[in-house]
Amino acid sequence: MTGATWANEGAAANSNKLEIQRIAAMILAGPSLQSAEWRTTVAAMERPIEVDLPHKLGREEARRRIAGNVHKLTDHIPGGAADVKSNWVGDQLNLDITAMGQTVAAQIDVQEAKVRCRVMLPGMLALFAGPIEAALNRKGSDLLLEDRSKTR
Repeated sequence: MTGATWANEGAAANSNKLEIQRIAAMILAGPSLQSAEWRTTVAAMERPIEVDLPHKLGREEARRRIAGNVHKLTDHIPGGAADVKSNWVGDQLNLDITAMGQTVAAQIDVQEAKVRCRVMLPGMLALFAGPIEAALNRKGSDLLLEDRSKTR
């Protein structure tokens, strides 16, 4: 083998080694669970759910009943230790529900003949959008029931 051939093979091997080191560094420096890139990816997975619940109560009565029942939300959230923060702005109830390390933002708009519920499911909860939407359709109108637990 000539000196030039040895030099070419050595340069090729060195080039491959550098490429492997570059790729390894990219893998090791890839998005961690704490990185901004990872949070952006998870945020992009958010999925909104929108459910309309028709009623014949009128706006004021529907709003009164929802306000009287909002404390019951924690009973419907798996995991047992849910924190529900609520804030009325006009006829819109804004909710932040935190359970099992996830926070779900929701808005309940009270209208004359329906209540519109908007829920933004974060990251991994978006995978369960179908069952959560079905539960809202099935049980959401319970917020409009008269709360008789306080009169006993």
